[in-house]
Amino acid sequence: MTSTPNVPVVPLPSLHAGACPFDPPPAYTDAAATRVARADLPDGESCWLVTGYAEVRTVLSDRRFSSDVRHPGLPMLPPGRRELIAANPSFLRLDDPEHSRLRRMITGDFLVKRVEAMRPDIQQIVDDTLERMTAGRTEADLVADFALPVPSLVICLLLGVPYEDRERFQALGQALLSNTGPVEEVAAAQEGLQEYLRGLAARKREQPEGDILSRLAAREDLPLREVAATGVLLLVAGHESTANMIALSTALLLEQPEQIARLADPAALPGAVEELLRHLTIVHSGLSRVALEDVELGGVEIKAGEGVIALISTANRDEETFGGPDHRPVGKLDLDRDAHRHLAFGFGVHQCLGQSLARAELQIALATLFQRLPGLQLAVPRDELRFSDGLFYGMPSLPVHW
Repeated sequence: MTSTPNVPVVPLPSLHAGACPFDPPPAYTDAAATRVARADLPDGESCWLVTGYAEVRTVLSDRRFSSDVRHPGLPMLPPGRRELIAANPSFLRLDDPEHSRLRRMITGDFLVKRVEAMRPDIQQIVDDTLERMTAGRTEADLVADFALPVPSLVICLLLGVPYEDRERFQALGQALLSNTGPVEEVAAAQEGLQEYLRGLAARKREQPEGDILSRLAAREDLPLREVAATGVLLLVAGHESTANMIALSTALLLEQPEQIARLADPAALPGAVEELLRHLTIVHSGLSRVALEDVELGGVEIKAGEGVIALISTANRDEETFGGPDHRPVGKLDLDRDAHRHLAFGFGVHQCLGQSLARAELQIALATLFQRLPGLQLAVPRDELRFSDGLFYGMPSLPVHW
């Protein structure tokens, strides 16, 4: 990597560590002052760490940066995962034209109009889940009893995955997303999910139903391994990310109960959820890219073949973008903030396909939760809460009572 004067070197932490568990890791926040820094990876390699809002948008939208996992310069966190991902890459880890070919096959299932039509079904799922959680009880684990079941039921409905298989695919998904698990365990989890979805797709090829997997499996131009790779991405990302956002949002709002009232206002609810997405930004480890040619960015030259990690968590705390004309502190949750330009779902051609669905789930789940349980409180002191630092930052459990 080319040496650049006056560019700090940041050691990337493998685990979140900081005074506030709802903020990005301190090392990332420190690096944000320079907008472009150097980073030492756990495997001993180095890459560029891009932290500023404008610079992150450029990395995620400029075709001179690739997300193809088969490029050797693409930085990987944690180490040892490149071969696993490259063996069965989802479209998220490919460039065009392969990326567009696979993504277009399911784009229609996640259009805003389609998601809006699903809102009554999502509301019913939320209502039923809350009914089960509260029946004869005054305390629960909000993750196991609410935050995880709601998006799992929704994505199972869309994909055509039997919800009764949830313990299997949730356990495998958590192992797959772990930043700390041994490579062998991650490999076993990936193969387990691939095998499960290949088998399910094969059955749906013979007996199709009205779901995404059935449609993909029916395509003669799509091998079952590609159907399974897309299914793994949608199934795992579709429930883990939203589950973590529901849990983190709930825990954070219980610390700031004066803001909860904004969720009861239908006009304010969408904006409140955008601010939660901005503030929490659960992909703390960033989005990896590699430069395909020399690029000048933030006053430094990134050479072709050098890796880049775009930190959307620090970009979403950029004072110039989100401080606004009244200079609201970006490190403070403010549900009245205009946060619609946030990058929590990424940016550019690889922007999260399921963002409309995630928004609908978060809006319905959070508004209904606090409406139904106005006396909701943490059941343990905050310093006893535990946080998990996989691909999606979140909480393994959230004890509450009402």
